[in-house]
Parts: sequence; C-alpha cells; structure tokens
Amino acid sequence: MRGLVFLHAFPYNPKMWEGEVAHFRGRLPVLAPHYLGLSLPQAAEKVLKEMDEAGLEEAVFVGLSMGGYLIFELWRKAPERFLGFVLADTRSGPDTEEAKRNRYALRERVLAEGVGFLPEALLASHLGRTTQAEKPEVAARARELILQATPEAVAESLKALAERPDSTPLLPGMRRPALVLVGEEDALTPIEEAKRLAKALPDARALILPEAGHLANLENPKAFRTALLGFLAEIF
Repeated sequence: MRGLVFLHAFPYNPKMWEGEVAHFRGRLPVLAPHYLGLSLPQAAEKVLKEMDEAGLEEAVFVGLSMGGYLIFELWRKAPERFLGFVLADTRSGPDTEEAKRNRYALRERVLAEGVGFLPEALLASHLGRTTQAEKPEVAARARELILQATPEAVAESLKALAERPDSTPLLPGMRRPALVLVGEEDALTPIEEAKRLAKALPDARALILPEAGHLANLENPKAFRTALLGFLAEIF
C-alpha cells in the first residue's frame, strides 16, 4: 500500500497537520506520527514501525522544519520506502556553533521553568509578519500546540536538533521526486535556503508560499495544500 506521511515541526505535534490529514484522508492512506522527545534515529524507527503496522510499504513523506531533518534520517535508514518527499521550511545543514549554544541554553531554561515561556520565545520567529499582524487565530493555535508539549520532550528534542548531522552530502543521491516549499516570510529557513536545497536534489523544484513564515501549512493552508496536491498528482 502507498500513502502519505506527515512529519511535524519542533516543538509541535501531529495536530499541526490536522487540516492536511482531514483534506487528504479520503484520497490516500495518511499517517502523522508523534516523535517529540525522541532522537532522530529513534523517531525514524518509530515512523517506520507505524508504517509497517498500517501496511504502508511506500509513502510520500512531508516534513516541515524538524520534520525535514527526520526525512533525511529516514532516507539513511530506508530509502526504498520513499515514493517522493516534500521538504518544507527546513535545511540540510547542521546547526552552527552559536545555534547549538542557543538550543542548549533553551534546553536548560525549559527544564528549569517548564514550557510556559516558549510561545513568547519562539513564535516571533516561527510566524511570518502577515500572520502576526492579521491572523491572531493562527498565532493562538500555534501557542496552544506548543503548550501541549512536556518540558522533558522539548528538552530531548532540543538536544537532538543541536546534535543532528550534516545531511547535505545525502542530497545528490536522493533520487526521488521532491518538492521544496518555503514561506515567503520565513526568517529561520529563508528562500535562498530552499533554492539551495532544490538545486542540490536530482529531481526537485522549489515553490514560495505567500503570506507565510516558518509554519507555512498553518499560516497559508490553501497555498500549502494546493502545492502538495499538484505534487502528489504527479506521483499517484
């Protein structure tokens, strides 16, 4: 059986994909695993196990931010499970030393204080300027999702993100149809990053989603799903 696997961002959970899951469930088998708090290798094993349990032999993987890092880990473990993949608002390179230090500092604060401060710490960079100015309901939903995380899971994922390997060497060998999506207003993984990704992959194209920041599927769901539908039509 073939289907669609949605991989969530940090520090969110599969509920960030509720709209997409509802949209595609009648068309294809859909999975949206939860792996916050796991290392990337552990998360990949969990995704593959859930695919096996669902009878899903091959899939198009859709990963946003941390979900994109997980796509690279899944490719390392099981490239034969890939029909294609979507890399949204993500990058292939590792953290810089400064970014690592910031993640570990945030980790210590989360373990000391809990997650109550996280929305204020993260949403200014996660959401585009249009969302922040005009879409308070999206900001409220993102805030709600962040607050559902446990401090322990957030702390472990911060460690996993800080120590993730450089996946750039994988790109030339990822010979599957690929779509690279990026929010026009994404400050964390900007448009140039998406273009570099698409150029390094053998069979990829990049699309820029208007009025969206780093959480493109939540900020402009219509554009995100339209792009995904077009891509899937070429595969299924």
